[in-house]
Amino acid sequence: MYDKHGAPGGVSRQVKVMRRIYLDHNATTPVRAEVLDAMLPFFRERFGNASSVHGLGQDAHAAIEEARSQTATLIGGRSGEVFFTSGGTEADNLALKGVAFANRDLGDHIVTTVIEHSAVLNSARFLERQGFSVTYLPVDSSGMVDPGDVERAITGRTLLVSVMSGNNEIGTIQPIDEIGTIARRHGVYFHTDAVQVAGKIPIDVEKAQVDLLSLSAHKIYGPKGAGAIYMRKGIRIEPSMHGGHHENNRRAGTENTPGIVGFGRAAELAHTEQAAEYRHLADLRDTLEKRIREEINDAVVNGHPTERLPGTLNVSFPGVEGESLLMRLDLKGIAVSTGSACSSGSIEPSHVLLALGVDPHTALGSVRFSFGRDNTLTDVEYVMTHLPGIVTHLRHVSGKGGAKAVSVSSPGVVSSVARV
Repeated sequence: MYDKHGAPGGVSRQVKVMRRIYLDHNATTPVRAEVLDAMLPFFRERFGNASSVHGLGQDAHAAIEEARSQTATLIGGRSGEVFFTSGGTEADNLALKGVAFANRDLGDHIVTTVIEHSAVLNSARFLERQGFSVTYLPVDSSGMVDPGDVERAITGRTLLVSVMSGNNEIGTIQPIDEIGTIARRHGVYFHTDAVQVAGKIPIDVEKAQVDLLSLSAHKIYGPKGAGAIYMRKGIRIEPSMHGGHHENNRRAGTENTPGIVGFGRAAELAHTEQAAEYRHLADLRDTLEKRIREEINDAVVNGHPTERLPGTLNVSFPGVEGESLLMRLDLKGIAVSTGSACSSGSIEPSHVLLALGVDPHTALGSVRFSFGRDNTLTDVEYVMTHLPGIVTHLRHVSGKGGAKAVSVSSPGVVSSVARV
């Protein structure tokens, strides 16, 4: 005989529930209750195919168009230039491959950076195997690309410039407006992966002169499996999939109506709450950074000191292996990341940190804290109750006490690291 806690003989025992602190919002976010409420009817009562001409189909079509308008508002665009995809990865693939294959008669050269998301980098490498040439621009030690380098890389054969708006690992925000002006001046398409910045900082595709922009629902408290690409009217693009006339012939396949509706509602909420969200996330990030500086020797904060996403903090702990730190924190109920979730199976140092000039050993001792709307200062306090002791223990085990950091800044560039 067992009691409700599983203790034999009816003898009760105390079950301790571990506190869970989720600090990996750059990887994914929980679906908001308001978003789920908007989605649920489209699984059953309003289940129609948006391509059907009957009432249920037209109801689904109207819901998708509303979501298209909500998503366009988030980025300052027009609803007729937003097309839904399965996520940010598909949007990135469509931007690079679609423009390249549809405009090969005009050129065969693409410009991007070494710190892009793998969806962009691997699409670029694929295009190289198809005969295209790609220039991978370096960044300075803060993770910032020089717009002058972008302009110097453009040739008469350049079709596309692709530079992410904000980096998913270190949070550095790129000078998108300036890069957009350069691309427009040279008559070159400009794509930006805005997956990490949407809902956190303002986006205006008209002001930034963006031609193509990628979004993902699950980064803004929407569902997984829904994303979007903004494409300025008049752009020639080869669809990534062929089939019916869905999404105005840009993306074949029956629309994921519940996911799209959820994306639209999440975009609407993100746009409305953006300013308050920024202040909240920046306060949490700055508080944790300050505490780490004060309480843990020789830590290294990676990324730009000011031009960065409000909720992202990437820290290297010399003498500590990042995966071990992640697991020790997880045992305390604290979920963080060692970098991009798409690279979580890799034991290689982050390509982003290496591009900043961080040495491989230090890069392997890095973790990313990324805050969300439900985090509080109490969460920061809980993290700092455990983090210093874990770092000290791991350094002791490795036999490295954490040597004093040496500046890696190059003359004339902003330092990538805030030394502690």
